[in-house]
Amino acid sequence: MIDPMGHPFGTLPPEAATAVDSAVARAVDERWAGRMWDRDASVWSGDPAVQEVIAQRLGWLDAPAQFGELATELEAFASALAGEGARGAVVLGMGGSSLAPLVITRALPQGPAGLPVHVLDSTAPDAVRAMAAAATPADTLYLVASKSGTTIETLSLEAYFWRLEEEIYGAFPSDRPGEHFAAITDPGAGLEHFHHRDSYRTIFLNPPDVGGRYSALTYVGLVPAALHGADVRRLCADALAMADACREQGGANPGLALGAALGALARAGRDKLTLLIEPRYAPLGTWLEQLIAESTGKSGTGIVPVVDEPPTGPGRYGSDRVFVRLAAPDADPAWLASIAGTLADLRAAGHPVLEVAIEHGLGGEFFRWEFATAVAGATLGVDPFDEPNVTESKENTRRLLEHHRLGRPAPAPGPLVSAGGLALYGDEALRLAAGEATVAATLRRHLARLLPTGYAGLLAFLAPTPATDAALADLRGVLRDATGRAVTAGYGPRFLHSTGQLHKGGPRTGWFLQLTADPSQDLAIPGARESFGALIEAQARGDFEALRAHELPVMRIHLGRDVERGLAELREALAGALGAT
Repeated sequence: MIDPMGHPFGTLPPEAATAVDSAVARAVDERWAGRMWDRDASVWSGDPAVQEVIAQRLGWLDAPAQFGELATELEAFASALAGEGARGAVVLGMGGSSLAPLVITRALPQGPAGLPVHVLDSTAPDAVRAMAAAATPADTLYLVASKSGTTIETLSLEAYFWRLEEEIYGAFPSDRPGEHFAAITDPGAGLEHFHHRDSYRTIFLNPPDVGGRYSALTYVGLVPAALHGADVRRLCADALAMADACREQGGANPGLALGAALGALARAGRDKLTLLIEPRYAPLGTWLEQLIAESTGKSGTGIVPVVDEPPTGPGRYGSDRVFVRLAAPDADPAWLASIAGTLADLRAAGHPVLEVAIEHGLGGEFFRWEFATAVAGATLGVDPFDEPNVTESKENTRRLLEHHRLGRPAPAPGPLVSAGGLALYGDEALRLAAGEATVAATLRRHLARLLPTGYAGLLAFLAPTPATDAALADLRGVLRDATGRAVTAGYGPRFLHSTGQLHKGGPRTGWFLQLTADPSQDLAIPGARESFGALIEAQARGDFEALRAHELPVMRIHLGRDVERGLAELREALAGALGAT
C-alpha cells in the first residue's frame, strides 16, 4: 500500500526524494487532481484572462469516454475502405497531427483487416517523392490532418497528392479524386482553408477544446488506428481506466505523482528527462518528446526530453539528468535484464531513477502522460496548453517565402568555411570570432559555447531515411560521450511543431547544429509559386533566425546533395574537433 502522501517511484537520492515528496504533497494538499477534473484553471494561472483560455483547452480529459463511444463509426469507415479495394493510407500532418498516428502504427501490430498506414510530416522533396512511390495513389486514402486548417506543410502536401490523383483519374471507388481524401480538423474557420473540402470523402470534426499535442485519443489518433486495424475500443478503454486512476486525490494518482515529480526535479536542476522505454513501446518516445517539450518549455523554464538515446555508464551523464524506465510487467525479460545493471549503476551514482509501470497499454500511457504533463506545468508555474514561441519560425518562413515569390530572395551571409562537401554557416558571434578557418577549428569554436548544464540539439532539415536515422544517432553518441551533455535530434520541419517551442522559450541552455542539404530533385507545389525545396529552405532559415534572435548558439552545416556522404564527413570532422574516435 502506497502512502497517500507519497509517490510510487521507489527509492530516490535524498535531495531528489525531498523535492518530489514536497511537490506531491503540495499537489495533494491543494487538490490539483479534483480541480483539474472540475476544469478549475486556477491550477495553472491566477490571471482571469489566461484562465478563460485554459478552460477552453481541457477537452482531452473527456476524450477516452467520448471517443470510446465512436468506435463503431471508425471501424465502419475503415471496413468500407478495405472493401472498396484500398491498400493503404497516408496521414498528411505535422506535430500534434502526425505523431500520435506515427506511434500507434509503429507500436501496435497491424490488424488482420487493417491497412498499412504511413505518416508524411516532411516537406523535403525527397521525402515527398518517396512517399508518392511507396503508396500507390490509385488505391491509397490520404488523411489530411490540421487543427487550424492553415498549416502550410499540410496544405502543400494536400495540393501535391491531389494533383497526383487528378493525373491518374479513375481509381477506387469512383472517378472522383476527392474520394481518396478525408480530413481531420476543428469545426469553424479552420475547415475553410481546405481547398477541396467539398469533394472530400468525409471530414472528421475534432472537439475544438483539445489542443493538437493532447489529441492522441481523438480522431487524430483513432482514425489512423482504425485504418491500421488496431483495437480502437481497447485503446479507449485502457485510456479510460487510466483516467479513472487519475481521479485519485492522493499521491497514488499515477498522473499527478509523475507530473509533480518531473516538475520538481526540473526545478531542482534535473531538467533532462531521459526516457528508457521497453522496445514494444519505444515509438511512444517521439510523441512524449513533443508533449513534454512544447507544454513545459516556455518562460525560461521547461523539461528537456531525451528519447532514443542508448544508455551508457553513469560517468557519461551530467548532474542534470533524471531517468524514467517505462515498461510493462510482461516486458521482454532480456531487455529488463539488460537495463537492470545500468539502472543500478545510475542509482549508485546518485541519479534519480523513476520506474513507471505500463499497466493499461498504449491508451493508458497517452492519458497518463497528458495528465502528468499538465501537472508538471503547474509545478513549474507555466501554462502547459499554449505555445507562445512556435509562431516565430513560422513568421520568419512566411517572410522569406514572400521574398521568394517576389523574385527577390532575402540576402544571407556566406559560409564561414567550406571543405569537401560541407559548408558551415554561423550566427554573429561565430562570424566575428577570430581563429583558424578550417572545419575542425570552426566546430571547436562552436563547441566551446556548449554550457556545462546545457544540451545539444541536432536540427535536421533532411528527408527521414533509415540511413539518416543511423547517422544522426551516431552523431548524438559522439557528442554525448565526448561532452557529457544531453543530445537531442529532430527532423525539420516536424520539430518546429514540437521541440521548437522548448528551444526558443525554455531554459536558455540549448546549443544547436542545423543540418541542411540540396534535394536530389526538387518538386513543385501545385498552385504555389514556391517549390518544396524552397519551402524547406525557408523553414530552415526561418528557424535559424529565430534561434539567433534569442541569442542561442547556432551553426548551420550544409551537406550538399549527397546527404549520406555529408553526414559521414561531419561525423569525422566533429570527432576530430572533440578529440573523439
